[in-house]
Amino acid sequence: MDKILVHGGQSLSGTVKISGSKNSALPILAATLLTKEPCVIHHVPDLSDIHYMLQILSHLGAQVERASGVVTVQAEKIGTEAPYEIVRKMRASVCVLGPLLGREKEATVSLPGGCVIGDRPIDLHLKGFEALGAMHRIEQGNVKVFAGQLVGGVVNLRGKLGPTVLGTDNVMMAAVLAEGTTVIDSAAAEPEVVDLANFLNAMGAKIEGAGTRRIVIEGVKELHGAEHSVIPDRIEAGTFLVAGAIAGKEVTLKRVDASHLTAVTDALVRSGFAITVNGDSVTIRGNGDPTALELTTEPYPGFPTDMQAQMCALLSKARGISVITETIFPQRYMHVSEMKRMGADISLNGPTAIIKGVERLSGAPVMASDLRASAALVLAGLKADGVTEVNRVYHIDRGYELIDEKLNGLGANIERMKA
Repeated sequence: MDKILVHGGQSLSGTVKISGSKNSALPILAATLLTKEPCVIHHVPDLSDIHYMLQILSHLGAQVERASGVVTVQAEKIGTEAPYEIVRKMRASVCVLGPLLGREKEATVSLPGGCVIGDRPIDLHLKGFEALGAMHRIEQGNVKVFAGQLVGGVVNLRGKLGPTVLGTDNVMMAAVLAEGTTVIDSAAAEPEVVDLANFLNAMGAKIEGAGTRRIVIEGVKELHGAEHSVIPDRIEAGTFLVAGAIAGKEVTLKRVDASHLTAVTDALVRSGFAITVNGDSVTIRGNGDPTALELTTEPYPGFPTDMQAQMCALLSKARGISVITETIFPQRYMHVSEMKRMGADISLNGPTAIIKGVERLSGAPVMASDLRASAALVLAGLKADGVTEVNRVYHIDRGYELIDEKLNGLGANIERMKA
């Protein structure tokens, strides 16, 4: 098991290229199951979650080829069951339910279960499938969905913590081959949902309204192969912007969509950092310790929950007291106890973190609990005195392509070692 050693105190400068979006690539790869024809997907990031999805596609019978960020999938004949030994490694594998139900009218997938940031059920996914005429049952830890035929319906996908992104993806993928019109109200509006809809439309689907709270899908009889480029990863981009704020002189991100980053860049500007946009490039300039902020995570286009931990790292050295309220995953504060080991002054009051800025952080052995927490600990280590040892970095490899090498390319001093 690898660990990362972050030698603090180095200044970052230069240019970094942002990879394709993990949260776009996963459902897009699942959507290739909707056609017998070949699909070619560009800018697929090299991540462990992507490897698991490709394993699932292969297990289901698809022919998969991968080379230099390009994945070709042909699912001429497919099975309908994704087993626990693969699904357990990645919660997002549940997104094969929609395309399997749409194409084969049945699917069996091992339930993903909870995770360290709380229970993440699929009840809204199943509610959407039921609106299309499908039924489901749960047996021996598996969920089976099935239908004689799928017929368009109306479904509201708002949950108690906001719209469901994977649920919107799943219902959209099932509905493209349903008979008639499907309307998804309270749909997730994230750019990753729009990216999936664009790919499905390139395959011959008829989807309107992606990126709004109301998506309308006109069912078609079949889909064909298509070629598509995955959008840049806005969370990776946000993470490198925070790295530039924490330890940078001037850091430029290439291949980004600045319109996807507005909530993050606005927060960084309010915290005292200069940001400029030039086409598909975004530059942040360091400006000493940040100014304290009040932030609340919200569904897109609000401040993303996937950037909350990174902002905790930045604001741990802010001037004044910052307050972050987590409304999407209220339990998503596993990183706080680890940052306190580094000298951060953070207290929790339910879903709210109160962060009193400190003059210095010190390197310490810390444990990564999830994907974004692990990135936040690396960022904190950039500004800490001494060496920060981040363990369980397999979490970070789920969602960041070569983050240690990219940071080193900006001037950081990071080692990856076997624990």
